[in-house]
Amino acid sequence: MTGPQQLLLEGVVGSRAYGLAGPASDTDYAGIYVEPTRNLLGLHPPVKQTRQGRAGADATYHEIGKAMRLMLSCNPTATEILWLDEYTVGSDFGRELVALRGCFLSAARVRDAFYGYATSQAERLTRGNFGEDRQGRREKHARHTMRLLWQGYELYTTGRLPIRVPDPDRYHAFGRSVGADPRATAVRALLAEYTARFDEATCALPDAPDEAPLDDLLQRVRRAHFDSPEAAAGDSRAL
Repeated sequence: MTGPQQLLLEGVVGSRAYGLAGPASDTDYAGIYVEPTRNLLGLHPPVKQTRQGRAGADATYHEIGKAMRLMLSCNPTATEILWLDEYTVGSDFGRELVALRGCFLSAARVRDAFYGYATSQAERLTRGNFGEDRQGRREKHARHTMRLLWQGYELYTTGRLPIRVPDPDRYHAFGRSVGADPRATAVRALLAEYTARFDEATCALPDAPDEAPLDDLLQRVRRAHFDSPEAAAGDSRAL
């Protein structure tokens, strides 16, 4: 991150976090930063609320306001940073956000988001143009379809989001089988299986998120970073 934005939280995500990385896998980072509040108050607030970049790596950073909105929708990609085992950067506000992660969750949104993302991955298997590395890309989409369904179901039934898959070899085998099948029959079967599992499950999540402590945190972040995020950020270090 460069410029006046203060990085609140950062960690390694993607295949390395899931335990699915291969020899050629990149190291992906995700993070949350805060825009100086004064920049948000004028006639021309920043349009982009997402920043890219970390030297030599794929890295995506959401401004805290956007990040929290995505987390309230239970967006899987945005939500997973709150459930990592360790962080490369963490501020006091970042740690508080992690502590409040359960407040973002709600039953219908978790099911819709994770199942919806898995379905989107599955649709790309039959309709997507994967270019030269068609086999490898299809295998990757199949693995992530399986992961999203498993993660979503675990979150729905336990209230906790597991990041690392329990049996990576099973996911790689599933990917290979789907990669060799243009119709992706195994993926359709897996989607049907999880539809039934969700329908029969006892949900551990509330019907609605608990927004009050989240709103309180965001307002305190905005006040603290009105002018000088570096001075107000407190302690930023690895968690």
